Amino acid sequence: MTVTANGRGELTPRQIVAELDKYVVGQREAKKSVAIALRNRWRRLNADAEMRDEIVPNNIIMIGPTGVGKTEIARRLSKLAGAPFIKVEATKFTEVGYVGRDVESIVRDLSDIAVNMVREEHTEGVQARAAELAEERILDILIPPAQDTLRPATGFGIPAQSEPTTSPDETSENNLRERTREKFREKLRRGDLDAREIEIEVAGDSPSMLQVFGPMGMEEMGINLQDMFGNLGGNKRKKRRLSVADARTVLTQQEAQKLIDMEKVTKEAIQRVQQAGIVFIDEIDKVAARTATGRSGPDVSREGVQRDLLPIVEGSAVTTKHGLVRTDHILFIASGAFHIAKPSDLIPELQGRFPIRVELDNLGEEDFYQILKTPKNALLKQYQALLASEDVTITFTDDAVRAIARIATEVNEDVENIGARRLHTILTTLLEELLFDAPDTTESDQIQIDAALVESRLGELARNRDLSQYIL
Repeated sequence: MTVTANGRGELTPRQIVAELDKYVVGQREAKKSVAIALRNRWRRLNADAEMRDEIVPNNIIMIGPTGVGKTEIARRLSKLAGAPFIKVEATKFTEVGYVGRDVESIVRDLSDIAVNMVREEHTEGVQARAAELAEERILDILIPPAQDTLRPATGFGIPAQSEPTTSPDETSENNLRERTREKFREKLRRGDLDAREIEIEVAGDSPSMLQVFGPMGMEEMGINLQDMFGNLGGNKRKKRRLSVADARTVLTQQEAQKLIDMEKVTKEAIQRVQQAGIVFIDEIDKVAARTATGRSGPDVSREGVQRDLLPIVEGSAVTTKHGLVRTDHILFIASGAFHIAKPSDLIPELQGRFPIRVELDNLGEEDFYQILKTPKNALLKQYQALLASEDVTITFTDDAVRAIARIATEVNEDVENIGARRLHTILTTLLEELLFDAPDTTESDQIQIDAALVESRLGELARNRDLSQYIL
């Protein structure tokens, strides 16, 4: 069950944390904060109407080093909510007047994501009907329908016939055609005709004249150039020969698009952005000025980005190609390591818009052990799935998993703490030979990794600091 923009969800904060536990190890305080923020959305949508617009989200700053789960918590939260989600890096934006993207593009990108999300949902709802229509179109190509003898006026002075003139022979021919069509329908549904080639019409490639405007950023003005100029050359179509199986897919997509009400999709998407959108701003500490006085050079630009972010986070109206989007109830989650700068180095106005601050813990050996084994998408499970595609079954003894966790912890302490990302480099190095030999090796399709093998492959590298910083 998910919490959605319509407020019908029933996940409690405890249940939200339990769902996050399936993918993120530890970080209990951070999970509690985001769970409360998500539940508060449901509470707001079910509050008295006169208070609903007055309740604003409690935006969150996550403080912690890289690789401890900040981004994963936010991403999994958005999936639980069924909400439009976008991750951006604060360093990608510049103050208005400088070359680069302005912060309002965050909302424009989020609205695009929401429209695509809602369109996919609506497409799923009409798939059955679209498949039926696609089937009829394929049958029309294979067995063209009989021409009607009762025709309307052509517009060229030829009057419509006033009564049918179907002869007995034509009636018999039409009946035969219908029986043949039904036989082909059965073959089509059984897949007997999948390899047969037919010719269908598809949308042609439109000329890329709009790229002349390229980086000048008409999109930054909320103008959809494709809508403005896309039809200058008409809706060009071209014919392509495809197998029946491929044609069925293409035609089903075409019919689904015809069945979707894009105006309704856009309206629902904007509503979902405004009521349930989540923006994750990473590296927020990189735009914090590092000195309280005498700011100059890059610090001025950093502060400019903060000031541009302020109205978006506070609540403003942003013009997008889908319509006006208000940001008052979008949930903003910022994160940063804050090794050099501190949250207090952000401008006071922006600090005030992020009232919830939570510090994430550094990951230790036990955390790495759990990360390797517990989550649904655990790294060991990923490698097992990769090698299973080569018909190789790989297993890890408990001692091996603990040895990997210990080595990852030691390297993080001695070289640079990159959190759980260290496990990627450790496992890549450990399994390099196996991953290379798997397609060709015929020795065994059952491979067990034990602590002795881990030590032989990684022990010396972990102890040699100079090698560790380049290899691990």
